[in-house]
Amino acid sequence: MLRFQNKVVWVTGASAGLGRGMALVFAREGGRVAVSGRRQDRLNELVAEIEAAGGVATAIPCDVSDDESVASAVSEVVSRFGRLDVAVANAGFGVGGRFETIGIDDWRRQLDVNVLGLVSTARHALPHLTRSRGRLALIGSVAGIIPGPGSAPYAASKAAVQSIGQTLSVELHGSGVTCTTILPGFVESEIGQVDNQGAFRSDWTDRRPRGIMWPTARAAEVMVTAIEKRKREYVFTIHGRLGALFGRHAPGLIHLLMVRFARISPPRGG
Repeated sequence: MLRFQNKVVWVTGASAGLGRGMALVFAREGGRVAVSGRRQDRLNELVAEIEAAGGVATAIPCDVSDDESVASAVSEVVSRFGRLDVAVANAGFGVGGRFETIGIDDWRRQLDVNVLGLVSTARHALPHLTRSRGRLALIGSVAGIIPGPGSAPYAASKAAVQSIGQTLSVELHGSGVTCTTILPGFVESEIGQVDNQGAFRSDWTDRRPRGIMWPTARAAEVMVTAIEKRKREYVFTIHGRLGALFGRHAPGLIHLLMVRFARISPPRGG
């Protein structure tokens, strides 16, 4: 039997990257998938790809920084499919730059999407997941554990995601609903081509280290497996696990390595 046969799965931030990759895996494993994001054309293309492969999918546009938009999206998912079994709070982006150059509006935008958008997604999904004894997944990052020069807002937002996930795992214990917090290392995505306003810039070059970057499809597979197994927390990529290990148990060493070897990236582009 397929792992998510007839389960209803909702994935936010599904227009590209990990969200798109996970939606394809869930659909291949028998899930009826609702995909949300801000780019309707991308969502329509994803639905067409899933349906062409024999899967079931629907596109429900949603801006996670708008609580009413999230509430409407969840209602639409349940209206179309009758239930909700898996909710993946994946939508997010990264604000970059030296601390003193990042304006307060950039901070608000970062936290509105990566933290409050995730909170809104979880809040509105949980009543339906409680009825189905379902699965909630929060997508964080190893960046929330390791100090990354030039990415204070992003790192802070992902540290918050980890804390929220730990709290929910305790609060949901015994309810039948599980919360899986996933902390990826470097994975192929468009995040390096998104500016501080959250807009995709096709002319920008992703400056993340490609030599240690996992392909999106491989990452999506292990993330879906972690959700299926109801893991409390899942860290992946070898460098991600090493970074999380030393970030938690040898923060002084990480500090010295960052000071010695890390460079604060210049403004992205080009």
